[in-house]
Amino acid sequence: MIKNILFDFDGVILDSMKIKGDGFVELFKEYPQKNIQAMEEYHYANGGISRFAKIGYFFNTILHEQISDQKIEDLAEQFAHIIAEKLFDRNHLIDETITFIRENHLRYNCHIVSGAEHQELNALCNHFGIAHYFKSIQGSPTAKTELVNTLLQTYHYHLDETLLIGDSINDFEAAKANHILFSGYNNKELKVLGHYIDSFAGYNP
Repeated sequence: MIKNILFDFDGVILDSMKIKGDGFVELFKEYPQKNIQAMEEYHYANGGISRFAKIGYFFNTILHEQISDQKIEDLAEQFAHIIAEKLFDRNHLIDETITFIRENHLRYNCHIVSGAEHQELNALCNHFGIAHYFKSIQGSPTAKTELVNTLLQTYHYHLDETLLIGDSINDFEAAKANHILFSGYNNKELKVLGHYIDSFAGYNP
């Protein structure tokens, strides 16, 4: 029986993948188009990875250039400014997920484990008035696998009673690495991995 639900944020609670995809295009607009396109493809294929890791990937793997941690942090801050206005628009909330959480947050121990930047993530949850539904809200730059591991140890949750809901292969891998259950959502490619949520309407874990 499921008692604990760990929610990814981008793509599960907030429909923000395109906002952030467009943000990376703007951030790297001075680079060749083929590199920007490669970055877009990586972003959409890796929803659960933080902006810090994606910026590092752009330089290290796409451009084959070294980049310092400080430069990554500076670019991540620029990225946050680029996407801020659209990101804080509540019209991008995924209504059926919010309804499920609002109606079930007393029934389950709900948490957010996200690749979104930690402070921005908490600011968004407070802005949207949903922070009180969750026992904890944790984001990057800490990797999701580590976030989940720390949460499990902190709250002493039983693995077979804990479910991670996410929209990317990285969410599945974080669940698998921590030996907890996984359900895909908002990404039909995840159906091949096992359990998939077509809709939160009437959903019962």
